[in-house]
Amino acid sequence: MPITVTAVPALPPDIDVVGVPAASGPTVLGDGNGITAEQLVDAGFEGKVGETTTIDGTIVVGVGPAGDVNDEVIRRASAALVKATWKRATVASLLLDAVPADGDRASAAQAAAEGTLLAGYRFGRYKKENGAAKLESVAIVAKGGKRVAAAVERGVAIAGAVVLARDLVNTPAGDLTPPMFADLAVEVANGAGLTVEVIDDKQAAKLGLGGLLGVGKASDNPPRMVKLTYTPAGRSKGHLALVGKGITFDSGGLSIKPADGMIGMKGDMAGAAAVLAAMSVLPVVNAPVQVTGYLCLAENMINGKAIRPGDVLTIKNGTTVEVLNTDAEGRLVLADGLSLASAEKPDAIVDLATLTGACMVALGPSIAGLMGNNDGLVEQVQAAADRSSESVWHLPLPKEYRKDLDSDVADLKNVTSGRYGGALHAGLFLQEFVDGTPWVHLDIAGPADAKGDDGYIPKGASGFGVRTIVETALAFKKPVK
Repeated sequence: MPITVTAVPALPPDIDVVGVPAASGPTVLGDGNGITAEQLVDAGFEGKVGETTTIDGTIVVGVGPAGDVNDEVIRRASAALVKATWKRATVASLLLDAVPADGDRASAAQAAAEGTLLAGYRFGRYKKENGAAKLESVAIVAKGGKRVAAAVERGVAIAGAVVLARDLVNTPAGDLTPPMFADLAVEVANGAGLTVEVIDDKQAAKLGLGGLLGVGKASDNPPRMVKLTYTPAGRSKGHLALVGKGITFDSGGLSIKPADGMIGMKGDMAGAAAVLAAMSVLPVVNAPVQVTGYLCLAENMINGKAIRPGDVLTIKNGTTVEVLNTDAEGRLVLADGLSLASAEKPDAIVDLATLTGACMVALGPSIAGLMGNNDGLVEQVQAAADRSSESVWHLPLPKEYRKDLDSDVADLKNVTSGRYGGALHAGLFLQEFVDGTPWVHLDIAGPADAKGDDGYIPKGASGFGVRTIVETALAFKKPVK
């Protein structure tokens, strides 16, 4: 069962354990539930972010230098409190006492709720002993009235969306085929109050979705394109489109991956998972813009119908693509999604995809590549990622590299002949399908999968991108073209 997180105005009675913050020094913050600095020194406690110790039944959590406490510190400290109280039933958190006097208590309260719930996540669907926390509830002592209490509720909702994305990405591919993913998207959309349309393979053929159909044609599980629409209650401040890569399993096709390379390829749909999850929470957070999402769902498999290196596919916008590597399939399904999105003339498009290993070579496993054709939109998404503490790095789209995608027999080829700049070439390929619309591409191949526990991110699916998308929608401004 997930942990219940609530906001309370004062320390409640009958709590198993209380968590209090302490800064470097060490320095007790707030009343510390009676804990003294001398006791912290005797315990060898230094006050580092996420450090914990137990004194007289109270859990003390480090928050680092008192003047440096921000939302991410609160998020990580809250995660540390959960881990320190894993086998307790009820906990009260006084960690908001660490927020500086001039800090935003509401924003910190949201972060506390997020850190608490995300640290408590475990994927135990297939385990007899699922490793779930014994912890049942955390009461966040949140002075500040309704605004702070509402922020805790918002954090709970956003964390729930991240959990949905994690569950989807962690689910084995045999239990989440494209049709199954589409059915689940309908269920999520109906529960959230979104409008949803599922385009099956026959409808995709009529629409000319050649990339999606080409990638999915060798699978017994036919591809799907899912369109989701969120409409704000009041006047919309713009129209944002989202496109997510949803390759539910990637064998590489005829350009087959080695055995080790297929491990983890159930997660090649993390972009689509992030789009669905983020959209599911937009009504709860009252995002002020219209948002349309496209989930490009296919399974890249092998049989006698599989696309061959050298085959030519026609994308929705009429562009022909020579497929030289069937393992560069994500950009083919995204091309159709981007074409559909741009045809509706949104103010901006953001796509998310576990697209290239080259991006991981460049940026490592924890940072997403950020590319785009509009500086204003790039800055918006960068700022949203910074507020969410999801690491992204702005990469270029060099015009001089575009010629590398020219094909002898089609408008484009899906890969270049060289070894270098693979992530940039993939971005340049995608740019061909946005029709000049302000657009950002997030290559999340690295951070979508955590190689080990890190604070509120457990090993496995991270749900990366969900919080950045939500923040982008909440603060969206129409970019100047």
